[in-house]
Amino acid sequence: MKQFRLNRLFNAKSGRCFDVAVDHGFFNQPGFLQGIEDMRQVVKVLVDAAPDAIQLTLGQARHLQDIRGRQKPSLVLRTDVANIYGKELPTSRFSLMIEETMLQAVRFDAACVCVNLFQIPGAPEVHEQCVENILKLKPQADYYGMPMMVEPLVFQPNSQAGGYMVNGDLTQIMYLVRQAVELGADIIKADPTDDVNLYHKVVETAGGIPVLVRGGGRVSDREILERTQGLLKQGAAGIVYGRNVIQHPNPKGITQALMAMVHDDASVESALALVGA
Repeated sequence: MKQFRLNRLFNAKSGRCFDVAVDHGFFNQPGFLQGIEDMRQVVKVLVDAAPDAIQLTLGQARHLQDIRGRQKPSLVLRTDVANIYGKELPTSRFSLMIEETMLQAVRFDAACVCVNLFQIPGAPEVHEQCVENILKLKPQADYYGMPMMVEPLVFQPNSQAGGYMVNGDLTQIMYLVRQAVELGADIIKADPTDDVNLYHKVVETAGGIPVLVRGGGRVSDREILERTQGLLKQGAAGIVYGRNVIQHPNPKGITQALMAMVHDDASVESALALVGA
């Protein structure tokens, strides 16, 4: 049954997926809201740009699913909320799961759910909570036929990086990806490595589970397109980008450029031309 929903998530032409993540408001960080202040308009623009999927929270999924028609992007439902994204780690840290997770996902006609697997220096209790969340989700995912996307994130120490900064170390990414696979992930959403040319090792670690690469903080168009091209060549099954789309001055244009790269293997130069179209 999971394959039925995966068929809606992964593009029939390329077998890849471009999921635009717009779940940032869940995490109570003002900086995350730039570009997504009006979610109704954001979703409307993204639907018009036609990525394969849009990643939303339970409270915002209605903006996508209220839209009529058969051709709109699939819903990826964010299932957990955490408080570890600020410049300083709070005294009490958490990663909490929404109740009746898979039943709510089915009710919203989601094609997939997404759950975090954090590795945060100085916060081992959050990693434990994430593992518990995934262990609870796994049998529900199997019962309801709902694909479970696990998002392994390796953070740099807050004292060094100042909050929510990704550690692109190959070894650390690999072992956390491997744990996500062992826990039963149907899809992996992982960080890019500092050296993109090594990303095939992350893909190999996933053992046949599709690996989608997250985009992280906002960078220039050329940088994100060149990175995307390199990751796809290394075997990534697609991308999950948020701020590089929703904080872009032309969200539709950058979405179309990335879609051309993901599904048509467009060159960086031809993709750049689409951004300004």
